[in-house]
Parts: sequence; structure tokens; C-alpha cells
Amino acid sequence: MNHNMIETVLGGVVLAVAAVFVVFAYTNASLRTTSGYELTARFDRVGELRQGDDVKLAGIKVGSVTGQRLDPETFQAVITMTVEPQIKIPADTVAEVASAGLMGGNYVLLTPGASDRELKPGEEIAHTQSAISLVDLIGKAMFSSKGGPEGSPGPASDPLAPQELPGPEGR
Repeated sequence: MNHNMIETVLGGVVLAVAAVFVVFAYTNASLRTTSGYELTARFDRVGELRQGDDVKLAGIKVGSVTGQRLDPETFQAVITMTVEPQIKIPADTVAEVASAGLMGGNYVLLTPGASDRELKPGEEIAHTQSAISLVDLIGKAMFSSKGGPEGSPGPASDPLAPQELPGPEGR
């Protein structure tokens, strides 16, 4: 009977610690969308950008992604975001889909320009830079370097192109 009581108390402690962890994670996570004015931006690729992801300026969260859709005419991704009302975005600002790290997670990075005109609610950010695929970058790096052992074609050559084999005298 005493052994059963210890297991029950220990189980209660584990559940209490789990509840504290969940409350801590919820209060410290930036899961809430930011209220403010709405802007849009068009991108060729948005990678893994999702609704609720951050909009940052100088590394500080100033808004949230509130929607995304595909423009059926241009086949571009149209991202809708809210920006805090006290943040005034210059008209020549650049919006970029940036990666939070190697393990994923994207956000919209705003780089303000020098224009005196500010974007009004509902306007579109004209200058954008799409998400960069890490796989594409690695592939370009592998196939753009020249070199290798002397006489070998090196990684810069097309791996699918037919290779010239040495003649009988070269074997």
C-alpha cells in the first residue's frame, strides 16, 4: 500500500512539472499575432513561411504574417502581414523571406529604405527577395568549384554529360 502511494505522489509531481512547462512555453512563445496595419508583399518563393511567423526589422519582431495566397495570374505568393502601428515603414523598404536557422523556421525581414514617403495600410511592399533554398545553395557550391585531382573532370563538370574515356593507349 505504501509503495502505491509513492507512485501516485510521484506521478502528481510529474504532471505538475509538465503543466508548469506548458504554461512557461506558452507565455514565452511568440504565438500571438500582432495587431497593427496590414501590408502585402509578393514573392516568387516563400519556402516554409507560415501564417503566424514573425515580421522583423533589425532583428526585432514588429509584426506577424497573417495570410498567404497564390496569385493565379502571376503565380507569385502574396503574403499579408500586420505591422505594429507605431512602426512607420518607408516606401522603398525591402521585404525578404529569411531563415531562422538550419533546422527551419522562416520569417519576413524588413530592411527599410531612405524614402520620405511611408507605406499606408493596405499598400504593397514593391521590393522583395524570395526565400533561398539551402539545398540549392549546397548544389551550386558543389558544382561550381573547379579543381580536383589533375586529369579528373572535377565537380564543376556536368555529372550527367557523357564522359570521354581514355583510348587504349591511356589504359
